[in-house]
Amino acid sequence: MRFSIKKTLIAAGAAVTLGALAAGGSLAQDMKFFRIATGGTAGTYFPIGGLLANAISNPPGSRACDEGGSCGAPGLVATAIASNGSVANVNAIGSGAIESGFSQSDVAYWAQTGTGVFEGKGKVEKLRAIANLYPESIHLVASKASGIQSVADLKGKRVSLDEPGSGTLVDARLILKAYGITEADIEPEYLKPNQAADRMRDGAMDAFFFVGGFPAGAIVELASNNPITIVPIAGAEAEKVTSDYDFFATNTIPAGTYDGQDADVTTLSVGAQWVTSADQPEELIYEITKALWNDNTRKFLDAGHAKGKEITAESALSGVAIPLHPGAQKFYDEAGIKASK
Repeated sequence: MRFSIKKTLIAAGAAVTLGALAAGGSLAQDMKFFRIATGGTAGTYFPIGGLLANAISNPPGSRACDEGGSCGAPGLVATAIASNGSVANVNAIGSGAIESGFSQSDVAYWAQTGTGVFEGKGKVEKLRAIANLYPESIHLVASKASGIQSVADLKGKRVSLDEPGSGTLVDARLILKAYGITEADIEPEYLKPNQAADRMRDGAMDAFFFVGGFPAGAIVELASNNPITIVPIAGAEAEKVTSDYDFFATNTIPAGTYDGQDADVTTLSVGAQWVTSADQPEELIYEITKALWNDNTRKFLDAGHAKGKEITAESALSGVAIPLHPGAQKFYDEAGIKASK
């Protein structure tokens, strides 16, 4: 798996190493590195990953939490890195190429059980959950000029389903199938949301799917200068999706979320979850989970991103259908946090 911000990661690692050397060479021996694979830089995973990386980091030599310093996991340096998204992330975790990452709840379940889109491709058996984070809304964005008002209107149109390896592509195919549409019925393209938005600006794309928390940066930027329609995913077809797949829920993108969106739009959502490998040390994941839910992190999340306010301990286990990592389980047991029904 290739990560698209390799240079940034190297630079960050170099800065950390130089800092450790300045503080004393022995500190480097106590340092632990932990990467969070996110998604494309135009989506929601990437900025949320950056917030969490900052929150759980606590490099050697940092001031203590109770002295106004970092409240992260002792000795940890965490980094958020861009990736191709959910499917790529769980595969990278399974192969040991990355320590953790974000995944849609449906993709995580299919990967861990070897079902759904992972049927016949082998299980990512060691995939384990740290926490459910927030609901991810399925956006179907169309240009006003295309005249698209419903999923059925996509037939014969130029539609981006997101890139291979993304959870968005998986969900887009399921939704199209529910509406009786195949990829042969559209002119499909497989682009990141920011690339699809660029094509729409140029008049070369009619619609694109994006799964993520709102407001999504790429869509905000597009809507500020180009008339768009947030297309509803509703009706009997959407109800079939939610009945066939437990991971989907009905969701609403509120009026005013994007320029020109004058009314609430009904759509579907899946859970964004933070996952890791069973091979990661229990004590490390315990400390990371503890750092995730401390009061200091609450400030990071509330101030850092619109979706941050929806990341709460109360919903930490909602929709988690794969085993918890033992370190995370230990924390939730101690904190008395149980899955909501």
